[in-house]
Amino acid sequence: MFGFLLVLMILDGLLLSAVVLMQAGQGGGLASLGGGSASQVLGGRQATTLLTRATWWTGGIFMVLALLLALTSSRRTAGSSQLQQQLRQGPAAATPVAPIQGTVAPAPVPSTTAPPPAPVSSPAKQP
Repeated sequence: MFGFLLVLMILDGLLLSAVVLMQAGQGGGLASLGGGSASQVLGGRQATTLLTRATWWTGGIFMVLALLLALTSSRRTAGSSQLQQQLRQGPAAATPVAPIQGTVAPAPVPSTTAPPPAPVSSPAKQP
């Protein structure tokens, strides 16, 4: 189901991008923001064309498919994989390790502090 919806979404995305690219530009773009009436900046009401309707339909289908894919992927992971089940159980109980016979633990090393470094003097200048 997930793979089928994913293929549909890819096809719809390709169709949507083709339909958007085939539409005629409104003209002006950012150049019209410098000054002009509101109808020029915001665009006047135009007749609804086949490409405009196709854009709305393919965009709506794209959004619905995205929602369905999100829902199906969340349900797929709700079943939990083996790794997720192991992570939920927590760490495995650690078994204590017995010391090896005949060994002695090393003695702690005493910490010594080094004396501060001596100031470095510059050699005397000779005339």
